[in-house]
Amino acid sequence: MDQDTLDDRIQRYYAHHVDESVRLTSRAAGRVELARVRELVAPRLAPGSHVLDVGGAAGVHATWLAAEGHHVTLLDPVRAQVDAARRIGTFTADVGDARALPAADASYDAVLIAGPLYHLATRDDRLQALREAARVLRPGGLVFAGAISRTVAALDAVLRRRFTDLPGVALTRLLETGEVADEIRNPEGEFPGAHFHTAAELAEELVTAGFHDASVTGLEGPGSIALEFAPADDDVVAAALVLARRTQQDPEAVDLSSHLLGIAVR
Repeated sequence: MDQDTLDDRIQRYYAHHVDESVRLTSRAAGRVELARVRELVAPRLAPGSHVLDVGGAAGVHATWLAAEGHHVTLLDPVRAQVDAARRIGTFTADVGDARALPAADASYDAVLIAGPLYHLATRDDRLQALREAARVLRPGGLVFAGAISRTVAALDAVLRRRFTDLPGVALTRLLETGEVADEIRNPEGEFPGAHFHTAAELAEELVTAGFHDASVTGLEGPGSIALEFAPADDDVVAAALVLARRTQQDPEAVDLSSHLLGIAVR
């Protein structure tokens, strides 16, 4: 599927089929993801940082960043999400594309790019988005780049089919390359993923785009698949956070998290 077709699906999905704010605040997996992003990002920001939230949806991350005193600009390609973000009123929100950021060189202290990398199918487009993040960062600025694990994406594809009629070639292609064949592509109205990463691949893309000191952490931890079926109560979230924190330094466990977070320096 070409990127233009994917972009149309992305527009429809986020405008009509999912509320990203609800996902991050009302479901167990989303609550853990949100908490982990916050605990990994917040300590690394100087007071009053200028932060660009690329692919920021309806503003869940921008809201807590602004509440901590940072100057936040949110960009998202979906007008409906930007309109919802603007209603919060504590940060700037505009329509924008990760591959062509409407910002001056060296104008931000940090860039959070949580979303675009798994909606861009080609390596060239992903590197373009990361190079744009590098361009708008001041020297020494930080990028926080989100990705989705291809290991977990493959497990999800198997679980959806209940281990029957598995498209072996397509699953192998996904595990080896991160590419999504039509046989395992989600139908219209479901998550339109375009590429799935390994931790090593995400780190390599960050370095290729011009960053250094790149590291990748798993957000939800090895229990991420189970979290999709767990109740969103405080005990479940607390237990998942303990597991995620205790395994975040284990390189064998990183790819078992649904979401990965790459952190690197401009």
